[in-house]
Amino acid sequence: MGELRPLAQDLTQESRALAHALRELFDGLDVSVRRYAARRIRDPGTFSRYLSGTRVPPWEVVMDLFTDLAEHRGTAATPGAIELLRGLHRAAVATGASPKHAVEVLERQLADADRVSRRSTARGDVLGDALLDRKHRIADLEVRLSQLEAEWSAERERADQLAAARPDVSELLRERDALRDEAARLAADLVTAEQRRDQAEARCELLERQLEAIERVQRTAALPVAPRNAQRLPKILVVDDQSDNLLAMSAVLSTLDQELVAVSSGREALKALLDDNDFAVIIMDVQMPDMDGYETAAHIKRRPRTRDVPIIFLTAMGADPEHSARGYAAGAVDYIGKPFDPWVLRAKVAVFTGIHLERRWADR
Repeated sequence: MGELRPLAQDLTQESRALAHALRELFDGLDVSVRRYAARRIRDPGTFSRYLSGTRVPPWEVVMDLFTDLAEHRGTAATPGAIELLRGLHRAAVATGASPKHAVEVLERQLADADRVSRRSTARGDVLGDALLDRKHRIADLEVRLSQLEAEWSAERERADQLAAARPDVSELLRERDALRDEAARLAADLVTAEQRRDQAEARCELLERQLEAIERVQRTAALPVAPRNAQRLPKILVVDDQSDNLLAMSAVLSTLDQELVAVSSGREALKALLDDNDFAVIIMDVQMPDMDGYETAAHIKRRPRTRDVPIIFLTAMGADPEHSARGYAAGAVDYIGKPFDPWVLRAKVAVFTGIHLERRWADR
């Protein structure tokens, strides 16, 4: 098979358990690390760190191992084995992520948002120039038509002869109408491009604040914990129909000075908001029975008392553009795929609770 790096020192219990399970899967392939990395077009050093426990691999790497082992042995993995590995993977992600990893995730999101902003700005400039050109042409046609109408008014007795001598009037009218339609379409496209640019700029600003939150946590990690003041703690509403997910998120956020309210359905979330609307942020799963996250968010945004509470969608469906676009359309301020990096989640929650406290102080 080729030698494997020994397990890293000072691993968490969860990371060590996941690394042992991955090594057992890989051992069944009877192939070297370098050869398998080449087969899957991956960096061999990174894959070796997955097997030594120093890095938690993405879930798709684990599924690739199941697929390749099934092909090698001729038998598929059982659902129980896959679910066992999924549980080990979630536990390792919840305890093994680092601030450096969180910074990389947020910087990648910031780069994506900045790229959308720059493309939208460039698109807006092109549409603006095209719109201005069409408006100039429309104005020119209006002047020419006004000249013809003035001639008709001054020489009404020669109207028939003038119409016969100027057969291009109807063509000018058609050209003007076509240009007006094109100008209206360009104006609508320009508005859309400007809206996308504004949304991307707002997301860039939010991601920069989240990066600052992580850096602030790193700087103050070694300082003694200051006693909590008498100010009422901000509330965080966590919505997920899976009890283990609620426990994992509560453990991740327990180190922050916040009051956590955990519920297991969209209806319970609406009831909690009806009883108390003073929540700093809502973390909500998308896939839930009876009322999913999108429907719950729509109800929240329709209520005047809760429409301004920020919502972060947390889902195993992934953060691809189709799902994230639907999440933002439902009123979410952010969209995170599972398994999540706990440092990323803590940074995002810290930013929104900070904004909530600033607003509470300003309203005094």
